[in-house]
Amino acid sequence: MIKLKPIGIIHTPYKKDGEAPHQAYVSEEIGEIEVFKEYEEGLKDIEGFSHLIILYEFHKPVKHSVKKEHRLDSLGLLVKPYLDDALHGVFATRSPNRPNPIGLTIVELLKREGNILKVKGVDMLDGTPLLDIKPYVPKFDQKDNVRIGWLEGKV
Repeated sequence: MIKLKPIGIIHTPYKKDGEAPHQAYVSEEIGEIEVFKEYEEGLKDIEGFSHLIILYEFHKPVKHSVKKEHRLDSLGLLVKPYLDDALHGVFATRSPNRPNPIGLTIVELLKREGNILKVKGVDMLDGTPLLDIKPYVPKFDQKDNVRIGWLEGKV
């Protein structure tokens, strides 16, 4: 059995589903990533990176989003996302309702104050458990000749 232990907590202005944006790229909101003190040493040199990949737990999964424009219906392993009327497999969507509720967001690092990271572009709920942080490196993370499946022509 895999057991993940949070390394911190993410603080955002979003208290419930209807307040959080549907994707981080539309967010200009500032949040704080509080890394627990026992992991603070692992932040050494992080301030040299402009962007971070944040992995976290969807601690309040949403089966039926209350967002009118970005409605989401999760039916087990099938999802009806807001960009389509058809059902798609959960692994072909970014639904927060997943077998392993792991979220991923790329944020802009504004500054570090000890074990606190001020970041821009948060889309997760306040109190979200932080699982990991990785530096965003375009040469490693950006791909060419990308296909986007059923999303083609919709984004």
